[in-house]
Amino acid sequence: MISTTLMIVAPILIAAIGGMICERSGVVNIALEGLMAIGAMTAAITHILLETGTVFSIPLALIFASLAGGALSLLHAFASITLKADQVISGTGINLLSNGMTIFICQILFRMDRTPSYRMGMRSGLLGIYPTIWIALIILLAAWFFIYKRPWGLRLRAAGENPQAAVSAGVNVIKLRYTAIIISGLLAGLAGACLVLTQDIQFTANAINGKGFIALAAVSFGRWIPLGVLGSSFLFGLSSSLAVNIININLLSFLPSEMFNMLPFLITLITLVVFSRNSQAPRALGVSLD
Repeated sequence: MISTTLMIVAPILIAAIGGMICERSGVVNIALEGLMAIGAMTAAITHILLETGTVFSIPLALIFASLAGGALSLLHAFASITLKADQVISGTGINLLSNGMTIFICQILFRMDRTPSYRMGMRSGLLGIYPTIWIALIILLAAWFFIYKRPWGLRLRAAGENPQAAVSAGVNVIKLRYTAIIISGLLAGLAGACLVLTQDIQFTANAINGKGFIALAAVSFGRWIPLGVLGSSFLFGLSSSLAVNIININLLSFLPSEMFNMLPFLITLITLVVFSRNSQAPRALGVSLD
């Protein structure tokens, strides 16, 4: 159960780190779900096309998935920053676009609404632990370092708290927010790749299945700080792991599996309701520059 939990936690944590960076800059990124989906599809297609021809199919799948997520996030950046559109509406549009785009591309390439099954994805390594959790923890440490130990992180936090003051201090808030959104897209695409290459044998329209929204909730529940995001991601990952391992837990095996399938989303809803009053979101979150 430990290895399963870590496998499920990794993509949630990676996407949540991207969401945290984006929202620290003052931009709401509800598009994590769609960005993960485009990354998952890209990774699956890359792996399918290259798995018999090169040993680097999985690393290339991770790279291309990240780039796909970053490219799609540019639409959100342009709409929410340059056009000053409502950030929630823009993110919702990205999710809807991604849902249709992934199915359309699969139809064009494979004549069906999903990719074919691949022979083997990412395998667990030492002690049965998938390498994706190490990728997630390295990204978490890097995010902590840049947010709290580098001048860029100070400017990022200033843009999310008081963008007008940051501008008066000479910070290019527009460039900073563009960068934060693109980083968020890169990480969300990578998260989608980690999910589809460990938890599935193909990409389908339901591959992400709300994990992007769970990652978004992890950002809020984790109070927009790296350690908090880590803890909340583990909480949601553990609840998802219960649904997979319920048959191995004798004390709970009498309960229907559907109850545990809804558990991650139920915990997400409860935590958002309970902790919303004490939310410590960036004060300028969702506020466009004048």
